[in-house]
Amino acid sequence: MVLLGLLLVLIAAAAVIEVSVNDTANTMPITVLDRTFNLSPFELFIAGVVTAAVFVAGLLLITGGMRRAAVKRRRLREARLAERDRVSRLEAEKRDLERRLETTPTSTPKVDRDGDGVDDRTERAERAERAEQAERPTAPHNRLSIPAQQSSSDQLVAGGRHAADDRRA
Repeated sequence: MVLLGLLLVLIAAAAVIEVSVNDTANTMPITVLDRTFNLSPFELFIAGVVTAAVFVAGLLLITGGMRRAAVKRRRLREARLAERDRVSRLEAEKRDLERRLETTPTSTPKVDRDGDGVDDRTERAERAERAEQAERPTAPHNRLSIPAQQSSSDQLVAGGRHAADDRRA
């Protein structure tokens, strides 16, 4: 690969030297968009190089965009597959839990007098527990008594105003 690249660079350099050394007095008329330009062989060669560079840059942009789009599609496909796997595992777990629930005998029937789908016995127990908590004192511990501090005239108080009042008294 390196040898092939070196060979191509040498061929391009030889072409540039040949065109630049050639007789530049001759000009060729070139018509582009209804305008005629008189170009020397060297100017024509440089115009061809610029055209080829623009073409290669366009090809690189196209292939880069296609590569990024392919990577994006692949990641999206992998994410969809992962999501399907996760959903199928959750559905299998749900079916398993439903089977267990159907096969497990219930020891006590539900009491649902108001038809809201909630066992009324658990509602009563919750209400009773809330009432019991409301009746309990909030602080079951003994209160701590903190002795009052004696003020002395040599204590500094923030602001300075109060310290001056203590000295006057």
